[in-house]
Amino acid sequence: MDDGNLNAERSRSGFGMTLGLIVLAIAALVGILFFTGFWTADIKGGSMPTVDVSAEEGSLPTVDMQSKEIVVGTTTKTVEVPKVETKQVEVTVPVVGVKNNNPE
Repeated sequence: MDDGNLNAERSRSGFGMTLGLIVLAIAALVGILFFTGFWTADIKGGSMPTVDVSAEEGSLPTVDMQSKEIVVGTTTKTVEVPKVETKQVEVTVPVVGVKNNNPE
């Protein structure tokens, strides 16, 4: 490492710290001067400016629109539909049960 670059980094951060402390000291000094009464601020009068705002109401534009007519209805068509039938057939299915081995 080059010691010259390392020192440059340290001096930059030290300058920021020093500048911050100076600004803090000035702010504290100004606060003390106002708090002790050495400086006073006598503010008299003053008000927000009076502004007269007027506006006219708006209106929607007039639109003359020409459009196609939408027709909704029904018609009869012949389509193929599958026929589903059910019938009863006898088959053997498994049965699950519980047998009691302790007759009482």
